Amino acid sequence: MNTSHILILFTSKDGNTAQMAELVEEGAVSVPDTEVRTLRTSDATIDDLYWADGVACGSPTNLGVLSWEMKRWWDEVALDAFSKIDGKIGCAFSSEGGLGGGAEIACQSMLIVMQNFGMLTFGVTDYVANGYTLHYGATLARAPRDERDRDSCRRLGRRLAEFVGCYAHGRRDLHPNNAAYARFPWAKK
Repeated sequence: MNTSHILILFTSKDGNTAQMAELVEEGAVSVPDTEVRTLRTSDATIDDLYWADGVACGSPTNLGVLSWEMKRWWDEVALDAFSKIDGKIGCAFSSEGGLGGGAEIACQSMLIVMQNFGMLTFGVTDYVANGYTLHYGATLARAPRDERDRDSCRRLGRRLAEFVGCYAHGRRDLHPNNAAYARFPWAKK
């Protein structure tokens, strides 16, 4: 069986996005045959990007978009990978200073960068609690504070690993529509 390779690439100013990255990793490694590298942009190389089947980008919200460190990594470190990583699967997560701070837009800005590199990106239709979803990526105001916050990060990592296993390695059993866990926990069966 092929091992799925996941790169969790992040920047963190106050440690909030770093905490999210750890939770995204927890979700990814919950899927069998998944190997993860969780790296700050200051430590990640283009070889880490080539190694990965899927990438989760995480950034604090900076003026409503991705951080300059994340943008610089794609502009400078990853530039030679342009047109060489088509088809890798990507997703995003972001922390913000408070609700309405632009984290969903920051996620979209990271997804757009990955799409420009030819990557396939996705949203998550699941709800981890009533009214608590991550359609554009996992977004939090500050650090993860409760189980819903932690579950949204874990679900993002799990979904990335599921999609990589399914689409990169032919593991149809990993497709979310075949999930044995509750995708809508409050819904009646």
